[in-house]
Amino acid sequence: MRQRLKLVIAYDGAHFAGWQSQVHGNSVQDHLERAFQQIVGEAVRVHGAGRTDAGVHALGQCAHVNVYPNRLSPAQWTAALNGNLPPPLRVLRCQNVSPDFHARYSAVAKVYRYRIWSGTILPPLEYGRAWHLPRNLDFKVMKRAAAHFAGKHDFALFAANRGHPEKDTIRTIHSVSVQRRGYSWSIGFEGDGFLYKMVRLMVGGLAQCASGKLQLDEFVAQIDRGKTAGARLAAPAAGLYLVRVRY
Repeated sequence: MRQRLKLVIAYDGAHFAGWQSQVHGNSVQDHLERAFQQIVGEAVRVHGAGRTDAGVHALGQCAHVNVYPNRLSPAQWTAALNGNLPPPLRVLRCQNVSPDFHARYSAVAKVYRYRIWSGTILPPLEYGRAWHLPRNLDFKVMKRAAAHFAGKHDFALFAANRGHPEKDTIRTIHSVSVQRRGYSWSIGFEGDGFLYKMVRLMVGGLAQCASGKLQLDEFVAQIDRGKTAGARLAAPAAGLYLVRVRY
């Protein structure tokens, strides 16, 4: 009988090829599984709450793994794992959970944040951490446009093709926020689930609206009636953060 361990993880996505295991072994999942193998001496599968793409950051990604009980305390697991992980990847905390807990299927909501820097010059410490979009963005227009995402919609137009069609493109967005401080913009989304590249396509549409490249009524039609107006724009991965997973 094994004990199920829940992990809360943070990482700088610029250093990894996304969450999901890759042949070259430089995904977040690969590094975590190697760290467990170093500690327990056998292969262990780490199950994540969701897959983040290459370049996407995480402040509170969640995962679970089955380990033999009484081997280490949660605090000892945290220390041991971090001792075997590269510095841009850290386990923030561990806890023992019920065998029924599943990092992906037990989740009820996810919170994402997207950051934009609208100034002419991108500060060096923002490189790889925000989308550099040196344009005059209309804060009020972006906020009005973002409000239309709230609620239950068919987000097929805000999803990229993973190589196979999505069976269900209906999602519920619980809340959307737009904040600005100087040139720094932060757009927050909380929803019951997100499709492949959904947040990045949503932000791309908001940026087109706020810069005057797309009229607000045309954008609303994309959300409400599934009608696209011209080519879609996916915001770069570097500005996206998985903030937390709610259970």
